[in-house]
Amino acid sequence: MAAETASKRMKTDPLIIGTHNGHFHADEALAVYMLRLLPDYASASLVRTRDPSLLDTCHTVVDVGGEYDAGKNRYDHHQRTFNTAFPEHQTKLSSAGLVYMHFGKAIIAQHTKLPVDHSDVELLHRKLYDDFVEAVDANDNGISKYDDSKLEQAGIEKRFKDGGITLASLVNDLNHDDPMGTPSRSTADQPQAEEDFRFSLASSLMGNAFLRKLHGAATAWLPARSIVKEAFNTRTSAHPSGQLLVLPRAGIPWKEHLYGIEEEAGLSPEQKVLFVIYPEKEEADSKWRIQAVSKNMSSFENRKSLPEPWRGVRDAELDALLGDDVQDGAVFVHAAGFIGGHKTEAGVRAMASLALAA
Repeated sequence: MAAETASKRMKTDPLIIGTHNGHFHADEALAVYMLRLLPDYASASLVRTRDPSLLDTCHTVVDVGGEYDAGKNRYDHHQRTFNTAFPEHQTKLSSAGLVYMHFGKAIIAQHTKLPVDHSDVELLHRKLYDDFVEAVDANDNGISKYDDSKLEQAGIEKRFKDGGITLASLVNDLNHDDPMGTPSRSTADQPQAEEDFRFSLASSLMGNAFLRKLHGAATAWLPARSIVKEAFNTRTSAHPSGQLLVLPRAGIPWKEHLYGIEEEAGLSPEQKVLFVIYPEKEEADSKWRIQAVSKNMSSFENRKSLPEPWRGVRDAELDALLGDDVQDGAVFVHAAGFIGGHKTEAGVRAMASLALAA
């Protein structure tokens, strides 16, 4: 009877997650939050300690213990032999990356209500790692985005200090007393309770940021892919060159999808899309925009900019420059030549044709 009672208790007692105490970081704060998004861990308690005997009682341990063994739910990355990276990536994982690599698809499937083996879950799994988790891994492992020695050789210096506004720095701030008077969950003789409370704030900070990224990717980025794909497949009907993309509505995040779709299609540089047009708003009488496609996601240099004589010109003066082939209603072209507008779809299509021929 005692053995049966113990067995039932083991099955029903909440799981225990273990991580280290002391100074905390963004990676384990995110790792703990991600685990608790899953039903099995939703009511899990947290033990923050470096005591091996206490860690042995935990179901899952992250960022401490010197062991990476998914079969035993051990996810530390500090051992000398550890060199694991996310598939097709080179950045060494932190505890956040380890938890995400093993549990991320289940988290995404739960959030999107899709089967865990659905192709969209795979797309989102990679998207969230690229856009969010990898930077957490790199930060914790001391990996810079750029090779500092090469930047120094090139004579490139930062114009200002931006480290204080990263999520990792905000988590670090929570390790210290809050001058704004964050409510304490302890008294002076309970320093561990106070530290654990501050860790909970850090975990929520990281987790909420992760969830916002996941929600945006699932509800905006992913649906946009099919829209951009359809526009890409029918682009020759928009312009014989195939270098004009027409989006049917406003607010579609198209850039990343376009680059990926072009790469999948194996387009040569001469075949790639140069301009994208789309309505400014959802209303039927919306104005339309024309935007030049930049050379890559982070570049301010365009594959082809709008014609130089149009740049910085507006309204009737721009109408005169566009000529009789474009109906009146031009709104503007930015001085940098990357974007312009017209009051009508027909007008912006005509602007695109002129820009492509220039």
